Amino acid sequence: MTVLRLAELAQRFDLQLVGDPEVQISGVCALLPGKPGLLSFCADPRLRAGLAQTQSAAVVLGARDAKNFAGNALIAADAAVAFARIAALFDDRAGFSPGRHAAASVASDAQIGADCWIGSGAVIESGATIGAGTFIGPNCVIGRDASIGAGSRLEANVFVSARCRLGARAQVQPGAVIGSRGFGLARTREGWIEVPQLGAVIIGDDVEIGANTTIDRGALDDTVIEDGVKLDNQIQIAHNCRIGAHTAIAACVGIAGSTQIGRRCLIGGAAGIGGHLKIGDDIVILGRAMVTKSLTAPGAYGSGLPVMPAREWRKLVGRVRRLPRTEARVQAIEQQLKIMPSDGETEIEQPDDF
Repeated sequence: MTVLRLAELAQRFDLQLVGDPEVQISGVCALLPGKPGLLSFCADPRLRAGLAQTQSAAVVLGARDAKNFAGNALIAADAAVAFARIAALFDDRAGFSPGRHAAASVASDAQIGADCWIGSGAVIESGATIGAGTFIGPNCVIGRDASIGAGSRLEANVFVSARCRLGARAQVQPGAVIGSRGFGLARTREGWIEVPQLGAVIIGDDVEIGANTTIDRGALDDTVIEDGVKLDNQIQIAHNCRIGAHTAIAACVGIAGSTQIGRRCLIGGAAGIGGHLKIGDDIVILGRAMVTKSLTAPGAYGSGLPVMPAREWRKLVGRVRRLPRTEARVQAIEQQLKIMPSDGETEIEQPDDF
């Protein structure tokens, strides 16, 4: 078990220490109720009241909150970031002993780097390359000529299709599918025929892919996920999409084919993004938004109705349904009174994508 003195943590992460430097820290915990011997943090102003009640041995704080805290503290410019880095020291899940389970199947010409682990039931096909220090969990499948970068970790049941490439330090959660066939179909009088999906998926360094997330291979060109992208669980990324560096996408988002998303974007849960669109850099898309047109200007965008009491929601829906009749009445009154739209005004039109 890892045990570190508070002074060691302060020195390692260049933090200001307030209190007893000899306090022993053996792990991390939530601020409330907190636990003796463990470290917690407070980065949300709404949780400040909990500082007086926490039982934690020490707390990571910003300078403003530390002024009113009487306990042991590590003061950081960004408490959440500092806490995340400290917490990684106590995460023993990432450790493993190199080797290969007897039930793993590895092609004779696959290249396996030093200090890797290949778990039970894993299949590594011909021509695949596994970088040094990589963990391949049980029942993972690494397809023909695929490549996994050094220091990566693929948990159980991850599928990486032929010719797909993951960069260094990839983190892939259980059930993720990388390089599945894109949804390419051509319609004939007799029905649908499949359009071959001949591209691959190219993923940069330091990318995280959540459980049961699916990234389709490109039709002709590749689907590309750039460095530092963070993908939550149960996301669908269709063929030929490109996700810019350091963009974060929350769970249950669906992105249709050939859409490009810029760098440092934040996309809320359950958002839907149409195909062949361009989303610029530094754009925030709120949860449950439906994006049907390209967005170029940085800023926050949303759609859909925030939650409200059911009775109010029913009234609002009723008003929306009455809008066409209300508009028709207004136009009839305008015609009767011979009121013309003023300069710069146009008649209200239904959006094409409504």
